[in-house]
Amino acid sequence: MSAELIAKDKRFQLNSPNNTLKVKVSMGDSITYSISFKNKTVILPSAIAMVLQNKVLGKTTQVNNIRVIKNKEFNELSVLFSDQNYSLIFRAYNEGVAYRFVTSFKDSIQIVAEKADFNINGKPAAILQETDNYTSWEGPYIKYPSIAEISNGKRATTPSLFDDKSNGIKVVIAESDLFGYPGMYIKKQGDRYIGDWAKFPTKTVMGSWGDFVSVVKERGDYLAKTDGSRSFPWRVIIATDNDKDLLNNHLVTKLARPSEIKDTSWIKSGKAAWEWWHDAMLPGASIPSGMENRNTDLYNYYVDFAAANKLEYMMIDAGWSNNYDLTKVNPKLDVQGVIKRAREKKVGVFLWCVASTLLKDLNKNLDFLNSIGAAGIKVDFFDRDDQEAIQWIELIAKEAAKRKLMIDFHGCSKPTGLEKTYPNIVNYEAVRGAESDKWDNTIDPDHHLIIPFVRMLAGPFDYTPGAMRNKTKAEFKPIDPGLPSGQGTRCHELAMYVIYDQPLGMLADSPTEYEKAPDIMKYLSAVPTVANETKVIDAKLAEYAVMAKRKGDNWYVGAMTNWTPRNLKLNFSFLKPGVSYTAQIYTDTKDSDVNATQYELKTISVNSNTRIDLKLSSGGGAAIMIEKSIFKK
Repeated sequence: MSAELIAKDKRFQLNSPNNTLKVKVSMGDSITYSISFKNKTVILPSAIAMVLQNKVLGKTTQVNNIRVIKNKEFNELSVLFSDQNYSLIFRAYNEGVAYRFVTSFKDSIQIVAEKADFNINGKPAAILQETDNYTSWEGPYIKYPSIAEISNGKRATTPSLFDDKSNGIKVVIAESDLFGYPGMYIKKQGDRYIGDWAKFPTKTVMGSWGDFVSVVKERGDYLAKTDGSRSFPWRVIIATDNDKDLLNNHLVTKLARPSEIKDTSWIKSGKAAWEWWHDAMLPGASIPSGMENRNTDLYNYYVDFAAANKLEYMMIDAGWSNNYDLTKVNPKLDVQGVIKRAREKKVGVFLWCVASTLLKDLNKNLDFLNSIGAAGIKVDFFDRDDQEAIQWIELIAKEAAKRKLMIDFHGCSKPTGLEKTYPNIVNYEAVRGAESDKWDNTIDPDHHLIIPFVRMLAGPFDYTPGAMRNKTKAEFKPIDPGLPSGQGTRCHELAMYVIYDQPLGMLADSPTEYEKAPDIMKYLSAVPTVANETKVIDAKLAEYAVMAKRKGDNWYVGAMTNWTPRNLKLNFSFLKPGVSYTAQIYTDTKDSDVNATQYELKTISVNSNTRIDLKLSSGGGAAIMIEKSIFKK
């Protein structure tokens, strides 16, 4: 049976549709759950509860009703508790297990605390983005050989990954469908991890960067005040013994609420030219450039570059308007004229703004952005995920959608599926991205091969790839201000456009750098940011990844390795049998280990029976464009 009740001691069991995952729920003086994967315990009995002002949800033995739902995607167990006005819902998917509380109180409620324990079996290795605060999701990941080595009280963002080397099972802790409630971290407590949340802010001041970030000075003794009748976030546990599954697991998105936007025809994915990473420098251009010359002529150059290379967008970052009043436009820039010119060339324009400034008068500011023709906005510097900040994010998405404005959230907490509910959200940051190349060496190929296996499980991220000054490990040095470099080979950088989930993808480097390499721009112009189909060809956690994505009839392949050079075999069996294709293959060369900008481009005929060897340099990669063949059989 997919779900069963053992009435004697109130124990329930729920299986995934393929029976690989099993969750057991025990209800006595408290509620606990445990999870097994292929009959191996991955989560030992762990407590669940939610503490309200006047009662505790989860300390009851009175079960009023049990409902089981079965379908192809998941099996669901819903337990309604007598006279308590709440339910506890478990779902078992093939990809993972999730649970949530649902309440039906007449009046509003105050959540004092939540108990979400994750008693992970054994002493697995861990990959965590740790934090001492509740303000940052952009730190480097730390690899621990065993959770026994992690100090008590250490906090980490979610998703967090645990790797049991003895059986190859990976367990990821995450959350989904977060709204009107603080985001979840996990914290080491003894032998287990527990859920941890920022308490409600009771006193804030403007501070931090430029005195335009809302900084919490005091917090209350509760997590949230909220409607009494609502569902709470899903607590998600993903388990697999196949690293490939981590690269194409969309459980967080599946669990999120459906779209609130009926007409989504105006929401379009795409790539964008962008000036900030390379300090708006255009070496060799006929016009003055650099951050001091962010004016109409400069941005028209970016518009022309985007249009010439079939990029759907350009991103105008900080500096186009006043940080404290976005309606005060930089007098050197005719932003409305640039947007009008861009529209005529079928290029949409995104405009950067500060979250606190936007929120000062949200309707007025969004109306202004809409009136000057912006296609979307990049909203930055939330730096919080307490209840208030999470409410801000949803409110901005909702009100922007009314004006047909897309959103790229930056300085924000990790996604939890809100981009499904409001598909005008086309990307989030919440990752240590390419900007760090300006300041340190933390985002190297080792980092590049962690984030798709861990952070990408939460949803898309705006890493901002596209570096054209590619450096080896020995050569790399941070540069700020000026023209920064990227760590790893040119082909490693190109592969990010396939492997990374980014509905709005930046081309971070200078247009004049791309213009030196027309064959690179041919690839960057063509590679899609959203695919119709994804195949993970080969992968090993934190070491390498090979993925293929189909858009229409064409396929795109990306392969990346960490600092370890390796040979990978690429099997083209994902192609349609009996059809001949033309593949343009960008690969590292024998010299890429010492000159990371070096690459080789070959064009060959391939079909579903083709096999090739990919030789990836240290920090290397490969990128392939595959079209229906122009060759005659």
